[in-house]
Amino acid sequence: MNEKKYLKLSDLDAYLWSFHLSNYVWEEIVKWEWFAKKTVGTQFVTAIDSISANVAEGFGRYHKKDKIKFYRYSQGSLKECFDWNEKSKRRELLEEEKYQHILTELQRIESALRRLIKFTNDKLKY
Repeated sequence: MNEKKYLKLSDLDAYLWSFHLSNYVWEEIVKWEWFAKKTVGTQFVTAIDSISANVAEGFGRYHKKDKIKFYRYSQGSLKECFDWNEKSKRRELLEEEKYQHILTELQRIESALRRLIKFTNDKLKY
């Protein structure tokens, strides 16, 4: 018997990778001093949490255009994270190795989001 396999949120690389990266960034930022946490840290955590949250929300939508709209919100948050990562490095809040890890993961998520949008656009009718 041919059983249909339905795609789950946890099957999406864009979701899994952004979820894990958001927790990594959180673990780093909670160690910062108050002023850095209050200014850069809060913004960085909000933006990075928004990537996986918007992928999840888009995944839960029924229509293709709704799904893609939320996936594009994720892309916007991702671009914001590139900026916060750069600022964190320049302001000596992140060590080079941690900065590079975050940068590499952001680039990987960026590619996964593009693939997710293309897949959604190509495979769904409505």
